[in-house]
Amino acid sequence: MTNWTDLQPRSFLEASARDRAIGLVDEGSFTELAGPFDRVTSPHLALLGDAVAFDDGIVTGVGKIGRTPVFVISQEGRFIGGSVGEIGGAKMVNTIKLAIDFHDDLVAQFDDLDEEEKPLVVISFETGGVRLHEANAGLLAHAEVMDQLQKARGKVPVIALIGSKVGAFGGMGFVAAATDVIIMSEFGRLGLTGPEVIEQEMGKEEFDASDRALVYRTTGGRHKFIMGDANFLVENTVAAFRDQVSALAGLSIEAFEEMRRIGSPAKVKAQLRAVALAAEMQPSDATDVWTRAGNTDAHGLIDLPLSEFLATVRRLAV
Repeated sequence: MTNWTDLQPRSFLEASARDRAIGLVDEGSFTELAGPFDRVTSPHLALLGDAVAFDDGIVTGVGKIGRTPVFVISQEGRFIGGSVGEIGGAKMVNTIKLAIDFHDDLVAQFDDLDEEEKPLVVISFETGGVRLHEANAGLLAHAEVMDQLQKARGKVPVIALIGSKVGAFGGMGFVAAATDVIIMSEFGRLGLTGPEVIEQEMGKEEFDASDRALVYRTTGGRHKFIMGDANFLVENTVAAFRDQVSALAGLSIEAFEEMRRIGSPAKVKAQLRAVALAAEMQPSDATDVWTRAGNTDAHGLIDLPLSEFLATVRRLAV
């Protein structure tokens, strides 16, 4: 296992799910739940004669950042594209449920808890969505995760991290959007439908999935930050993601509610205004929207170093 200190400067994009999970919390504080030694594997894959993973491609556990208990869910894109099936979904659901139960027990026992002592959930997304081998079980798992997110509202903040190779697509794109805060790197990608699926259904002339620059302009971290779909944009290191989570630890639940992108009548109206704007503009490229946001040199934003990008970029206001 990699030394915790060595994990911090590592590329978040290249890091494994387990390394991300360990590196996001304080050194030596991570305890894995339902790990490989427990050998909780998918019954569906075995029946189909496919290889299984002893952690089902998802790492769950608990650690601390300072005084804050952090319940971690980290998906591994190198196992069937990070797809979510019955076991992976159950691990996600029960980790969030454990955080909620922990919160409720703390509140019942102590009247003077500091915000820093209350738990939060961190989900490192790397998934294309439902595992097709386990279609119904995978769909049910998505619904159950969304149900736990609703139960966590007003109690336990849920933070999404998106910066790994596969991105967050399919039903898990919905799940990420329903979290309280989204932190991305410029290499993270977020959307409902992946580029290859769009090309397959709409044609290459509509969306060329082999055009990596186009893909990142449309689904990547810079675009999502300008659009307001991502709350924070950070450097591509484990330490940068950890630092941003650490900065959020201890904030009040009201502060997290303010940062949510969905979930209130006012935010629904803002989303509808964005839809109306898209219909009015009929943009041919993401940079058209960047220009509408007030960026006079939209194309210049593409190659700017991240620090300069963050210092100069204008975000879309609707």
